[in-house]
Amino acid sequence: MAEILFFHLQSRPLEQVLPTILDRALARGQKVVVEVSSRERMSAVDDHLWTYADESFLPHVTAMEADAARNPIVLTTEAHNPNAAQVRICADGVRIPDALQDYERVVLIFDGDDPEALDAARADWKKAKASGHAASYWQQDEAGRWEKKA
Repeated sequence: MAEILFFHLQSRPLEQVLPTILDRALARGQKVVVEVSSRERMSAVDDHLWTYADESFLPHVTAMEADAARNPIVLTTEAHNPNAAQVRICADGVRIPDALQDYERVVLIFDGDDPEALDAARADWKKAKASGHAASYWQQDEAGRWEKKA
């Protein structure tokens, strides 16, 4: 069963936390697929991952590119797994998929200032717990560090 992690953004946006989460997955030798809600958002995340730090590099492509299957990180707007990733990140309003059998870990990153995102995350939490998945809930403190709350 997939481990499901809920990351509640409060003091830092997705663009600031996503590179760290991706770095950690790559360090564990895992492939990642990141699903966002629109092509515009995918393009913005794609651009950000190329420029977020001068001293770092995250090898990634979008699912629209021909070599997506060979890349460790793929950005997408669909509920597919183009690179046979072990980790799925759902961000920007994307819900946790029903089909979790292909993943070791699923990460839901949601905006704590968005009431709809909070409601959706609560529903996904209940669904994950009811289906027997190991789930943990992490919230940012004022400095942007993650604190495990549940």
